[in-house]
Amino acid sequence: MTKSPLDNETFSWPVRVYWEDTDAGGIVFYANYLKFFERSRTEWLRAKGIGQQALKEASGGMFVVSDAQVRFIQSARLDDELLVTTSLLAAGRASMTIHQQALRTSAAGPQLLCDATIRAGWVKADSLKAARIPQNILDTLT
Repeated sequence: MTKSPLDNETFSWPVRVYWEDTDAGGIVFYANYLKFFERSRTEWLRAKGIGQQALKEASGGMFVVSDAQVRFIQSARLDDELLVTTSLLAAGRASMTIHQQALRTSAAGPQLLCDATIRAGWVKADSLKAARIPQNILDTLT
């Protein structure tokens, strides 16, 4: 995947695979990668000084996922240590596009397990209608 000039940093969030993350076959249930990505995006925003609850209360708006393109490459298993990354690909007036990966950490080096492109749009919290991202948020993200 080609990254944009906006991708001047990649945020990483560690995740350990627990029983609750796995299916009957002992591998991470595919939908749980989306949960891992959500946590990493939330912590990425927090690291930039953007707490989502405070943002909603102060601005009356919030980000919602409008599109997710996910490619599953390898399976994670119970007790695996993962690194979930988040990097901004593009930011527009009403949405942003984010690249995310889940990697298994090991002595041999990181192994790519799942790769995703997520689009998150800005909406008014009370009506869920699309709106422009506040300029101060755009400035913080880019």
